[in-house]
Amino acid sequence: MASIKHVAAEAGVSVATVSRVLNDHPSVSPDARARVLAAVAALGYRPNAVARSLRTDQTRTLGLVISDVLNPYFTELARSVEEEARALGYSVIIGNADERPDLQDHHVRTLLDRRIDGLLVSPADGGSPGMLDAARAGTPMVFVDRWIPGLDVPVVRSDGRAAVRDLVAHLHGLGHRRLAIIAGPAATTTGSERVEAFREAMAEYGIPLPGAYIGQGDFQAESGRRATERFLALAEPPEVVFAADNLMALGALDAIRARGMRVPEDIALAAFDDIPWFVHTDPPITAIAQPTGELGRAAVRALVDRIEGRPPQSVTLPARLVVRRSCGESAVTEPVAERSNP
Repeated sequence: MASIKHVAAEAGVSVATVSRVLNDHPSVSPDARARVLAAVAALGYRPNAVARSLRTDQTRTLGLVISDVLNPYFTELARSVEEEARALGYSVIIGNADERPDLQDHHVRTLLDRRIDGLLVSPADGGSPGMLDAARAGTPMVFVDRWIPGLDVPVVRSDGRAAVRDLVAHLHGLGHRRLAIIAGPAATTTGSERVEAFREAMAEYGIPLPGAYIGQGDFQAESGRRATERFLALAEPPEVVFAADNLMALGALDAIRARGMRVPEDIALAAFDDIPWFVHTDPPITAIAQPTGELGRAAVRALVDRIEGRPPQSVTLPARLVVRRSCGESAVTEPVAERSNP
């Protein structure tokens, strides 16, 4: 295996010059730089990342702790994070918290032990001890999708309030009045924010939201199934079930079909977090879409700014309503919300 000394000998320069070229130091002449890079290519030299990290105190590695790798939303988010990080010269190590605060802390500790340069986190709760300690210790960190109020950490997220209001207006226009929601965990910002936005939008249209029409979920499919079973067992079941994430919508659909009921003829279904396979269900599911790829890319840029000494900026991007046919829409109305900007 070629070493830095072999590269120096091949290029006819000193080891120090090779080191300066590899670290992009400006004091190297163009001719020397070209000879070093040619020698690196010819010998297939690969710098020792561990040794470099000890010299520079940087590993060019980011940590990403996501809430649930099985959720297609977070899978897409992770992909966009990895792509943007690679474009900026960083690698990414991913930890899946599986919506468990203890597992989240395990990944945070492990990533910090590996000397990552910064951390992207979508918190699984209101603040697990290990993550709070890391944030308060000054670890370069950015929250993405979810956040923890009160911590001085940049947040990159989408704002779904306007899209939820658009959804309620859409349902009202279709003649629906009995609307139920499967909410996410109240300990997460997305869980509490989406149910509050839904309640506020219904109040604008004078539609009551009885306690029986609020199901408590945990962003997992099974909780969506259980909540929907309770809705369907009511003496006056809702006309619409709005699931506050895609996996809970899948569970709701399972519960509806298990009863031999049809969407939307017997009950309508809508979801937060649009995902590609929603267009392949029968009928396609009306959903609120987040700009997932943009969120991942913006989160990486904010974290790299923090690592490299530039002031990081919090970013909020709008979500949008995508109208399909799971709430009783006709094919004619389907393109209307698709025209809104992401």
